[in-house]
Amino acid sequence: MIYDYEVTTGTGEKLSLADYKGKVILIVNTATGCGFTPHYAPIEKLYKDYHEKGLEILDIPCNQFGAQAPGSDEEIHEFCTLHYNTTFPQMKKSDVNGENELPLYTYLKAQKGFEGFEDHEFRGVLEEMFNAADPDWASKPDIKWNFTKFVVDREGNVVARFEPTADMGKVEECIKALL
Repeated sequence: MIYDYEVTTGTGEKLSLADYKGKVILIVNTATGCGFTPHYAPIEKLYKDYHEKGLEILDIPCNQFGAQAPGSDEEIHEFCTLHYNTTFPQMKKSDVNGENELPLYTYLKAQKGFEGFEDHEFRGVLEEMFNAADPDWASKPDIKWNFTKFVVDREGNVVARFEPTADMGKVEECIKALL
């Protein structure tokens, strides 16, 4: 269950997901130097619009995709607050795939695997890059790129996975339906 996991905040404190029981949670792996980095703006808007209604956001910076999250946790936090005025909590930079991946991500990927990219200006570039690296990439549940989003309902169920190519309006509709 999602509540069995914990993450480390950007300031080094342990955060138990059990603290979020009864909340809707948006979990997203982020990067500061990515074509999807502007997603910070609608994610912040979601937080401002729905936090009081029970939405929590777990922003987990990750440097595994094109080394697009360089810098320390403090530098990443400064970038986000300066450029996107983020107010939601930011976690420690972590891996989401591979032998050092957060156990939370092992669980999330087991609950909701990859189901394909939606139409987006970056879809073709991403698919071409993955096809060249691994012809079997689409059948694996791994996180494919920065800004993959998971939505958890108030009972702790992982109900949706949105790839970075998904329209943020669809993410908002999913969250609104759960609040």
